[in-house]
Amino acid sequence: MKILLLGSGAREHAIAQKIAESKKISKLIVSPGNVGISQIAECVNISSDNEAIKQYIIENNVDMLVVGNEQPLADGIADCLFEDERTRNLMVIGPKQKGAALESSKDFAKDFMIRHNIPTARYKSFGKDELNQAIDFLKTLSAPYVLKADGLAAGKGVVISETLEQAEEELKEMLANAKFGKASEKVVIEEFLKGIECSVFVLTDGKHYCVLPEAKDYKRIGEGDTGLNTGGMGSVSPVNFASKEFLEKVENKIIKPTIEGLQKDAIEYKGFIFIGLMNVEGEPYVIEYNVRMGDPETESVFPRIESDIVEAFELVAKGRLNEYELKVTEKVCTTVFLVSKGYPEDYQKGKVMTGFERVVDCNLFHAGTKAGEGSQILTSGGRVIAISCFGSTMQEALGKCYENIEKIDFEGKTFRRDIGKDLMNLEA
Repeated sequence: MKILLLGSGAREHAIAQKIAESKKISKLIVSPGNVGISQIAECVNISSDNEAIKQYIIENNVDMLVVGNEQPLADGIADCLFEDERTRNLMVIGPKQKGAALESSKDFAKDFMIRHNIPTARYKSFGKDELNQAIDFLKTLSAPYVLKADGLAAGKGVVISETLEQAEEELKEMLANAKFGKASEKVVIEEFLKGIECSVFVLTDGKHYCVLPEAKDYKRIGEGDTGLNTGGMGSVSPVNFASKEFLEKVENKIIKPTIEGLQKDAIEYKGFIFIGLMNVEGEPYVIEYNVRMGDPETESVFPRIESDIVEAFELVAKGRLNEYELKVTEKVCTTVFLVSKGYPEDYQKGKVMTGFERVVDCNLFHAGTKAGEGSQILTSGGRVIAISCFGSTMQEALGKCYENIEKIDFEGKTFRRDIGKDLMNLEA
């Protein structure tokens, strides 16, 4: 089987690694990929245009498309392929545009949750001409205040303000001054839920579903969850507060109603559903849906999967996911991201990276890297590389991560030293 994977980050590197382990594949192609992915797959740079992707699939006899990131799904790549009889029977892992709206529109997602009685925070949505009404609604809530850009904003479209004055200022920036461009032409204002976050991942063929290992990610740039939101600074899987009882509540109150809701709304869905949760005194509430795997959670979740992921994808495409037997290691996998100094604001690129040959007993998942002269690897993004390690305990896994982090070096290397610390405190 010839598989094309779309994406270029550490998430796609982790997915590519798991696909490459399968005995079912003859060739793995990744577009555009990165320097790390190029060591296990053929990397090609196909235009992000739907027609260009479709043409590549036809010309290269691709059997399956796995969509790693959200933008192609929001742009309707699955619809484009289905509408052409030459690619109609292609196996596509990723929903059509209607299903992708669960991520591409926060307003659509919140309306879906309310309509299908899925627990979530109280909210209202406002357009750019409704600033005064939005400020009035803010005044009905208690601090802190949660503001979400309705559209896709690369994981950075959520702002939490501690005071009403800050919230009003942020609201003006988002609605009136287009802080997140088109993504914040509409803003969702939510009641703040106090608890601890958790990410749950589901693979579904639209009728049956498979619950993958849960994880917790760390979005803020600073230790102690301070500073600006990023694309993710680290993750841990499994999560010690996600007990069997809690996960049963997640399945019964959230996963099942979500799958049933898609069916009731006639939304055909084949792919991943990322459910961002808040554990509020033992009760799960949905913060958000994503229509692909999370990043950096994938870098902790996918290494734990021991069964053949391509077999799962094939069964998704055939509508027979109930036949899949998921096998997961009981070991803990932790991930710590190295990022460029200044990220998520201004940062420099092109810094020479060293020390790869000294790394042991870990996975390196490349994100913002590129090939330099000779065998050199250079930084090329804000989030540079993810270090993922196994351990019999979270402490052991994190210890290995930080040992290997000391071996990799580049100018401006930045990382959080407190990944998982909050979970250790729960155990204390």
